[in-house]
Amino acid sequence: MNDAIGAQPLWTPNPATVGETRMAQLIAAQRKVNYAALWQWSVDQPEAFWSELWDFCGVVGDKGETVLRHGDKMPGAQWFPEARLNYAENVLQRRDDGEALIFWGEDKVKRRMTRVELVAEVGRFQQFLRAAGVGEGDRVAGYLPNLPETLIAMLAATALGAIWSSASPDFGVQGVLDRFGQIEPKVLICVDGYWYNGKAVDCLAKNAEIVAKMPSLRQVVVVPYLDSAPDLSGIAHAIGWNELPAVNPKNAPIFKRVAFDHPLFIMFSSGTTGVPKCIVHCHGGVLLQHWKEHQLHSDVRPGDRLFYFTTCGWMMWNWLVSGLGCGATLLLYDGSPFAAGGTVLFDYAAAEKMTHFGTSAKFIDAAAKLGLTPGKTHELGALRHVLDRQPTVARRL
Repeated sequence: MNDAIGAQPLWTPNPATVGETRMAQLIAAQRKVNYAALWQWSVDQPEAFWSELWDFCGVVGDKGETVLRHGDKMPGAQWFPEARLNYAENVLQRRDDGEALIFWGEDKVKRRMTRVELVAEVGRFQQFLRAAGVGEGDRVAGYLPNLPETLIAMLAATALGAIWSSASPDFGVQGVLDRFGQIEPKVLICVDGYWYNGKAVDCLAKNAEIVAKMPSLRQVVVVPYLDSAPDLSGIAHAIGWNELPAVNPKNAPIFKRVAFDHPLFIMFSSGTTGVPKCIVHCHGGVLLQHWKEHQLHSDVRPGDRLFYFTTCGWMMWNWLVSGLGCGATLLLYDGSPFAAGGTVLFDYAAAEKMTHFGTSAKFIDAAAKLGLTPGKTHELGALRHVLDRQPTVARRL
């Protein structure tokens, strides 16, 4: 306890509701006394823990008989070496008329999409990728804001066993080439521009320069964000997102089940000590780790509304989108966190009944310096309700 903030904790869980959490359910299912006992079990018997987590979280796929092979080696240990699964199949396993995502582009653009609509769009874009020759192990890159199309493209690619990598459109040309140039993608999805603090930022010239210096590209897809019909004449191999074939109900997504350690995402180090280094995350590891954090640590459940302020150049975007598979509605945002008079994120939280608000310490510090008091100025009851469910994590609004 920090003496500077007093002797009382900022928050404690509600005893009447803490037993309803997913963490409490797992503790009870394993007949453990408390969280500490569950943690100790996970450390002492990791094979049993991770096998149980697969079942508890409802992973779709073939688990196999062996949980861990060569567990005494690092590197060299193999988790679930007989398993076959697909990340996208798991994320898209719920297919109903419930909301899959809500998008705010500052105060300029607002969109909504149901789970049925999302699956259809994934199938539509996957047909394009297959026609472009994308298959298992190929790389597909997104130079995109946190748009619905970004999620669609990622799921369409990874469903095929292709590998996804993304960067935010505020990256410069060399920064993108330093990253994507290493992985030689077949397809690049980019955007005509984006909004930041109320101003339009054009990206077409940057896109043209990047494409000209990436000989591996077979196709480039440009998402219209600033303009419904941007001029793509200066970008080689380019087609507009809206020019892709229409949704065909017969073209449902194909899900290629791959090995547990099959590459899923390629992310990158910061580049502060030279060219950014590739960091590969795999289908099974990402799914289990993300769902552990979502369901146990954050108590994400069906019907929750999950938000994290992030760009597509940060690994928290990948973390956020996995929440779709837990039954949550994703609340996507792109732009300045202080647009629309400085309160846009809290406006979003109140308007869409956000249950989970994820952000950085830098944002919290900046909000404090601006004198923002969202707990007083906004109706954030949905966030407070989730706090009452949390067994191990405190949030401060």
